[in-house]
Amino acid sequence: MNPTTQRAWLVGQPLLYSISCFASLGVFLFGYDQGVMSGIITGPYFRAYFKQPSSVQIGNMVAILEVGAFVTSLAAGRIGDILGRRKTLFTGAVVFVAGGALQTFTNGYPMMCLGRIISGAGVGLLSTIVPIYQSEISPPNHRGKLACIEFTGNIIGYTSSVWTDYFCSFIDSDLSWRIPLSVQCIIGLILAVGSLLIPESPRWLIDTDKDEEGMRVLVALHGGNPADLTALDEFREIKENVERERLIGDRSYAAMWRRYKRRILLAMSSQAFAQLNGINVISYYAPLVFEEAGWIGRNAVLMAGINGIIYTLSTIPTWYLVDLWGRRAILMSGAIVMALALFATGWWMYVDLPQTPNAVVICVIIFNAAFGYSWGPLPWLYPPEIMPLTIRAKGVSLSTATNWLFNWIVGEATPVLQDVIEWRLYPMHGFFCVCSFILVFFLYPETKGIPLEEMDAIFGDESSSDEESETSSLVPRPSRLRDVDDEQPTKRTPDSDSKLGSGVRDLWNRLRSKPGQSQYEAIQASEE
Repeated sequence: MNPTTQRAWLVGQPLLYSISCFASLGVFLFGYDQGVMSGIITGPYFRAYFKQPSSVQIGNMVAILEVGAFVTSLAAGRIGDILGRRKTLFTGAVVFVAGGALQTFTNGYPMMCLGRIISGAGVGLLSTIVPIYQSEISPPNHRGKLACIEFTGNIIGYTSSVWTDYFCSFIDSDLSWRIPLSVQCIIGLILAVGSLLIPESPRWLIDTDKDEEGMRVLVALHGGNPADLTALDEFREIKENVERERLIGDRSYAAMWRRYKRRILLAMSSQAFAQLNGINVISYYAPLVFEEAGWIGRNAVLMAGINGIIYTLSTIPTWYLVDLWGRRAILMSGAIVMALALFATGWWMYVDLPQTPNAVVICVIIFNAAFGYSWGPLPWLYPPEIMPLTIRAKGVSLSTATNWLFNWIVGEATPVLQDVIEWRLYPMHGFFCVCSFILVFFLYPETKGIPLEEMDAIFGDESSSDEESETSSLVPRPSRLRDVDDEQPTKRTPDSDSKLGSGVRDLWNRLRSKPGQSQYEAIQASEE
C-alpha cells in the first residue's frame, strides 16, 4: 500500500523528523564503510588473509569503492527523476547490501575489490538522493538543521564501525574483520525495507503531475489538516515554479550547464574541497596516522574510536547554528581551525618528540571536530539548496560525483604519500583549507532561511525567467532580505488566486475536510 494513502499516525514535525532520521541511514552506511575499512586494514588477521598487502593494494581496496560511487552518482540524477526519490533510495540500499555480502564472504583480493565496487554503486545512489530528498521535504527555517542531523547519522556510522572494529579485534580469527563487514548488510536491509514505507518527495510528485498525492504529503508534513492553508500555500509555490521551468523546456545536462553554470560550479567546489581539506586522510586511515605518530596496533584503533566519539559530538552544535549563523560563517571558521590543526600535525611529526603521539591525537581530534562542525555537513546541504527543482537531481548528481572523484583521489594517494612525503602530507591539506576559506569568502552566497523556490533571487536569475505574479505564492519569501521566522503568511482561499486556474481550486475542494476529520479520512471521503 502506498504510504501516502495510509492512515497517518505521524504528521507535522514528528513526521518530518522521523523521516529525516530514517533517511539518515543512507548516509550512515557510507560513514560506516569509511570507519570499518580504517580499522580492519590494520588487523593482523586481515593482513595475513590478504598476504600482507602493500600500501598500493590497501589504497586500491579502500578507494575502489569511490569508483562505483562516482559512476552511479552521475546516473543518480536521471534515475531519481524517473523512479522518484523513494524508489532510488530503495535501489541504492539493495545494491549496497549485495556489495557488502560479497565483501563479508570474500575469498580473496579480487572478490573484495568487486564487492567494494558494487557497494560503491549503492553509495553513489544513496549519497545523491538522500540530500535531495531531505531538502525537498524540509521547511526553509529548519532545512539546515535537518541536513546537519542527516550528517550526524553519517558520523555515527563512522564511529560505530570503528568501535565495532576495536571490539572485534579481540577475536582470534578471520571473524575479526568479517563481522564488522557483515553489520553494514543488516543496516542496508533495514533501509531498503523502510524506504518502502516513507512518503515520496512532494516536489517530485508535483513535478511529475501527481498533484493530489503531492498535496497529501504536504498536508501531512504541515500537521495533517487539509483545511490548513499553509500546505496549499506551499503547493502553489512549488506548482508555479514547475510551470515556469517547463516553459524553458530543455532539461538536458547541456541546458543545465548553460543556465546554471555558477550554481553547478559552486556545488561541485563545495564537495571537492570537503575532500581536499583532508578528511579522508583521517577517516579512512586514522589508525595508520596514529601508528605513524607512535600508537601501535589495537591502541591505534582505540585512539580512532575516541576520535570518532568527539567527531560525532562536534556535529551537534551545527544543528542549531546553521540556521542562526548561516552557511558562510560556519564554513569559513571551520576552514581556519582545520588548517591550523593540520599544520600542527605536520609539525609534531616533523620534530618527532616524545610528546608527538599525544600531540598528534589532540591535533587530529581538533581537526575532526572542526570538519564535523563545518565542511562535513554543509557540502551535503548546499548543492540541493541552490539547484532549481527541474534540474536538482542532475545538479546534485554532478556535485556528488565530484565528491567521489576527489574521495577516490585522496583515498588512493594517501597510503603512498604517507610513505613518500611523510609529515608534509598534512600541511599540504592545510593549504587546501586556506584555499577553501578564500573561495567561500568571495564566491559563496548565503542561503540561510531562503525557500528552495526563491534561490533565483540571490543568484540573479529572476530576470531570465517569466515575471512573477504578485499573488504567486503565500509562502514567506525571505530572499527579499527578511527572516522567514518573522514572516506571517497572508490568509487567503484558493479562489482568491486564479493564476493556476481551476485545477488548484478543484484539488483544494477534494482535500478539504469536515470539522474533526483526520487527513486521511478526508482524502478517503473525497475519493468516494
